[in-house]
Amino acid sequence: MLLRFTKMHGLGNDFMVIDLVTQHAQLNPRLIRQWSDRYTGIGFDQLLVVEPPGDPDMDFRYRIYNADGNEVEQCGNGARCFARFVLDKRLTAKTDIQVETAGGPIALSVQPDGQVTVNMGPPRFQPAEIPFQADAESVSCELIVADDVLQVASLSMGNPHCVTLVEDLDNYPVARLGPLIERHARFPKGVNAGFMQRVDRHHARLRVFERGVGETRACGTGACAAAVAGIRMGQLDSPVRIELPGGDLQIEWAGPGKPVMMTGPATRVFEGQIRL
Repeated sequence: MLLRFTKMHGLGNDFMVIDLVTQHAQLNPRLIRQWSDRYTGIGFDQLLVVEPPGDPDMDFRYRIYNADGNEVEQCGNGARCFARFVLDKRLTAKTDIQVETAGGPIALSVQPDGQVTVNMGPPRFQPAEIPFQADAESVSCELIVADDVLQVASLSMGNPHCVTLVEDLDNYPVARLGPLIERHARFPKGVNAGFMQRVDRHHARLRVFERGVGETRACGTGACAAAVAGIRMGQLDSPVRIELPGGDLQIEWAGPGKPVMMTGPATRVFEGQIRL
């Protein structure tokens, strides 16, 4: 059996996208790990799967698997690629698309210039909703990581994030601290570790060590989490341009209880078929 797929990326955060609306396949972690290998497979940060919705008010169901084969709740760059994919494949004619995810419903809007705006919903700060082991919600708190004591902001954008404000992003030990934060005992489901350097009140730079993937060129939910954390800490004002290694995302947030709006590009790389 041949399975059609599309390779896409959002600012260098790359994906294999499969339509399981018109095709049928059984996926498993071993197969996903095999496909994700950049030397012997297709190579990607995440696998995105398009499925029919379970909720009749939604247009699609969107599932995300990290390169390690584990299913995760949300992916912002993937959401933008998802929107472009369903339009390009004529699975819908809508430019405003309602989508189910494991992290909750999201709304996608494809702009006339091809940019995609994603309504990521309101951020969540309660420790149990992240999840994060803490006595109460806080803007930031101390996190002991090996021999380092970090001041971090923890929140959920449909998936868990831990944001650390740093002074010199280029020389910060992301490769050393990223995996330690990702697997920290206070994050029972793991966490995406973001490292943010403030440039001015509407501009910040960001590197993200993603759960189950490693450091990526861009992370959409990580950019949302960083902007929200910076605004809550009094360091940033909306709108915020988040500069990632792969490019820029525009993030808007009006405050607690309000949705985070993310705008950025989505690019198709190539089409292919793989034999199951």
